[in-house]
This record gives sequence, C-alpha cells and structure tokens, in this order.
Amino acid sequence: MENASTVRFSSCRGVSFEIKPHANPFAIETTDQNRNANAENEETSSRFRLPWDFMRNASQVFPSSIQHSMSRASSHFCNLDPDNKEEEEQEEEERDEVYYLEEDSEKPPVPKKRGSRLSIILFDQGFFTVYKRLFVLSFSLNVLALVLASTGHFSYARNRASLFSIANILSLTLCRSEAFLRLIFYLTVNLLGRSFVPLRVKTAVTSLLQSLGGIHSGCGVSSIAWLIFSLVLTLKDRDNTSTAIIAIASAILSLLCLTSAAAFPLVRHLHHNVFERVHRFAGWSALGLVWAFIALTVSYDPISRSYTGNLVSKLIRTQEFWFTLAITVAILLPWLTVRRVPVDVSSLSGHASLIRFRGGVKSGILGRISPSPLSEWHAFGIISNGKTSHMMLAGAVGDFTKSLVSKPPTHLWVRTVHFAGLPYLVNLYDKVLLVATGSGICVFLSFFMQQSKADVYLIWVAKRLDDNFGSEIVDQIKDYPHQDRIIVHDTAILGRPNVSEMSVEASKKFGAQVVIVTSNPEGSRDVVNACKASGVPAFGPIWDS
Repeated sequence: MENASTVRFSSCRGVSFEIKPHANPFAIETTDQNRNANAENEETSSRFRLPWDFMRNASQVFPSSIQHSMSRASSHFCNLDPDNKEEEEQEEEERDEVYYLEEDSEKPPVPKKRGSRLSIILFDQGFFTVYKRLFVLSFSLNVLALVLASTGHFSYARNRASLFSIANILSLTLCRSEAFLRLIFYLTVNLLGRSFVPLRVKTAVTSLLQSLGGIHSGCGVSSIAWLIFSLVLTLKDRDNTSTAIIAIASAILSLLCLTSAAAFPLVRHLHHNVFERVHRFAGWSALGLVWAFIALTVSYDPISRSYTGNLVSKLIRTQEFWFTLAITVAILLPWLTVRRVPVDVSSLSGHASLIRFRGGVKSGILGRISPSPLSEWHAFGIISNGKTSHMMLAGAVGDFTKSLVSKPPTHLWVRTVHFAGLPYLVNLYDKVLLVATGSGICVFLSFFMQQSKADVYLIWVAKRLDDNFGSEIVDQIKDYPHQDRIIVHDTAILGRPNVSEMSVEASKKFGAQVVIVTSNPEGSRDVVNACKASGVPAFGPIWDS
C-alpha cells in the first residue's frame, strides 16, 4: 500500500504526481498570500492563463477558471502521444484503477468499468446516429425496390437488376471520392456559410456530410443484394445467356463479398492494412470485371448464341456503360494526382515528426502521404499559412510514423488533391469552439495562421508542449494576436483536466454556435455528449467518417 501521507493520481498518458492528502486529489493547495492574489485575479480578469505564463514558477496560483477545471475528475484520457509502448500499456492499466484517500477511513479501490476502444467506436456513439440512419435509409429503399421487383410490381428493376447493382456501386464510390467531396464541401460552405442561414440547417448539413459513410456502407450491401437477385434471374433463364457472363458475374459477386467482409468493423479495426489492401485491389479487380460483364452482355446474341460486333455503338446507348464510366473516373482521378515529392522531416524528441512540404494549403484541409502508394496511405491534418509551404505532425505511434523518426525519408508519395473533412466546415459557422487533445491540434492550427471566415476559439490539452510538439507549433499559438480566445492546458504542469466540462464552460463563455473536437474516440464522445446536453451543437470524429 502506498504511504498514507501521499496519494498517487495519473494525468494523461501515465504522467504521475505525488501530492499531499486532500479531499479531492486534483485540488491545488494555496497559501493565504496566494488566495489574496487569486481573488485579485478573479476581479481583474476572467481569462484562462496559458502554461507558458507560469512555467518559470510552477507554484504560482492558477486563476480560478483553470483551478475550477482541474479540481474535477477527468472524463477521459487525452489523446497524447506516449513516450513509449510501455508507458501506453501502463496507462491502459491505470485506466481501470481509482486512487483516492479519505481523511478518516480507507476504502478498497473501486474498479472503473471501461469499454474497449472498439466498443466505444461502435456502440457508445449510439444506435440512432445519423450514420446508422443513413445506412438504414439507403438499405431500406433498396430492399423495398427488390421486393417490388421480385413480386412483379417493378418490372424495370426486374429486367435491369444488374444496372441497380452498378448504380449502388456508383453511389458508394461518390461518397468516398475525395475530388467529388471536395467540391461538395466547397459548395456547402459558400452557399450555406452565411449569417442568415439558420443554425439548425447548418448543423443538419454538417451531420449529413460527416456521416456519408452510412450511405457508402448501405449501398455496398445493397449492391451485393441486387447482384444476387440478378444472378438468380439469370440462372433461371440460362438458355438466353452464356456461361462466361454467369462466371464473370459470380466472380464480381465474390469480390464484392470479400470487400464487404474486409470492411466489417471488427476486421477493419484490428487489421486495418488488410482492410485497405483488400478494399483497393479487390475493388479494382471487380471494376475490371464489370467492364467485361457489360461488354459481354451487350454484345451477346441469345438467338445465335454468339457475340456480335459494333460493340462501341451498343455500349454508348446503355446506362450501364455510363454508370461504370463515372465509377472509373471517380476512382481513377485521385490516383492521377499522386506524386513523389521532396520532404523535410524533423524529429520532435522521438515522440513525433514534423513533415514539411512545398506549397500553401487552405485551412481545414487534410492530406494523405505514403511510403509506397500501392500498399498504404495515412491521413493527417495540414498546418499551413496558406502561402508557400505546409506541414503535417505525425505522432510516433505506428510502424510508419515511427519510421519517420528513426529513418526520416527525403521523399514521400502524396496526393496533390487534398481532401476536405469535418474541420473544413468550420467556415460554415460564425463562432466555433475548437477542442483538441494532443496532436489533434494539427487540423485546427491553420485557422490561427490564416484569416478565417469564422471567429474561432481554441482549447488545446496536451502534455509537455515544447518537447512533444516543438517550438514551431507552440509559437504559432503563442503568436496568435487574440490570446483571450485560446485555452492551453499542459497536463505535465496543470494535471489532467475534465475536458468535457472545460468545453461546456468555454462554449458558453465565448458564445460559440458549435463545438468541434478532435480527440480519441472516448474523449470525443464525452465532449460531444456534454456539449449537446448543455444545448450546444457539437461534432467529433466518428467511426468511418
């Protein structure tokens, strides 16, 4: 048992502190002189103090607003980069422990039930999210059409079942086409990002754009159902088709099933590289077979049981051809922008790497990089002043990101057409509170380096700022002219905060219309739920967003 005169509690990523017994282990003891200074502080300023204001004297009294947030139990562990694997494992063990000490009696530690990361991703976001509603809607519409077709009440669909399968593949492709979505996000911000547009409309559109993965997965399952239906009808009428057409359709069905199985959440979460490669190569193979299927189907003559000529003229008159052409263009376009470019990679104390590229990028944009374009791609938030260069901050937590620290490359593969995500929709609103933990600051930092259409406010919770993120990034925050809009909480100095309550308080203090958070799944969920409960719309990363 630990010494009764001290009690241990853990901050983010396993940083531990030893303090004197107190009714609340997160509270900070002050002297009379400090109390007077604190009272004076409360009267003269309501601003949150930044860690660099008191790094030289860690015993300085914190302003009441920060002390208030520190004295509450944390709702989640911040998404900070661990010093090493052992530290991260230690954090996982500490998550299931409760440290406390009462003045008159001791009680045994009470285990704190916590779900796995996968359960948080899949279930804790709720069973009626916009994502799941879109999945149910798209799948239900297809099932309804299938039922009508199979019962003879929708003859067009019954006679063109393969077309409906291809149409679903086109829909799911567009929901993942970075070029198409970049255009949609651009039009959304420019058309709806005006003060007279009701806030409810903006939040509804944000939810929709963030949850397009629901349509993607719903149409994916539906395309399989339509292809099965088409095959069943074809097998019943084998005299009017060829064995080659049936074989190719069966191969397409097998590849679609394999692709869907690889995208199953459990497989995707535990074996992401397997999911990515199967999705890519099985999808490309299926697309090639679809072209062969259309060519054979259009040119086959059931009377002569042979393939006739004039293929091109027949193809351009079919809807299947144009749908498949659109799918091909949507898939091919991002790959036409792939380039191998020079980079400058610097290591930040072995915990992360800062990757510099040429060319300015607009705020709210994300990019993908790869050591080998056909094997794996990694998405990161882009930091840029919008002029001559941009950067990505990659925490050393995986094989690829660790290699950036141990063996910094001179060149990387990139997609020169960057993609838009949730951060891009910041300019849809007038006032936005941005909440980031750890390296999540990357997707937001550009809004403080470029002129933004929206008034942005920031909460950044991280550990050892200069060591883990480098002075270049920290200085961008320090140099922002509106320091009263920024709350920076260094957990190595201030301890672990309740980010959810900090977000609620700051959103009310700043009068934010919406809160956007980037953290780990549990942290994002807690902040979003707390803000929504207080009446403030909030958004964070979701599974398959």
